[in-house]
Amino acid sequence: MLYEYGHIGILVIVALIFPVGALVTSWALQFVNIRPASKPDVVRDDTYECGVRTEGPSLVQFNFRFYYIALLFVIFDVELVFLFPWALVFEKIGWVGYLEGLGFIGILCLGILYAWRKRALEWR
Repeated sequence: MLYEYGHIGILVIVALIFPVGALVTSWALQFVNIRPASKPDVVRDDTYECGVRTEGPSLVQFNFRFYYIALLFVIFDVELVFLFPWALVFEKIGWVGYLEGLGFIGILCLGILYAWRKRALEWR
């Protein structure tokens, strides 16, 4: 049992070494003056938009509908990814697997119909 979790532990350690190593290296290089410490500056803190001076405040309230449509897309796209393994073993799973796949697709259809009925996909 420990042998099986050992592989996961090694992968977690390797996954943590890269971001932590980058942060520690960046922190250490500022003491050698390869990466000097950042000093606040008016020009550096100014918003830059493709060489055009910004007009008005740089922090404006973003329309939530962009996030909502993107979130719905991600939800339905990720759920459809689960259909690929089902399609690969379709011949081996028999009628029970076929009915489970139909149930999964039915739940997806109910979700998209609910979003459609609530007019979540319309841009007002």
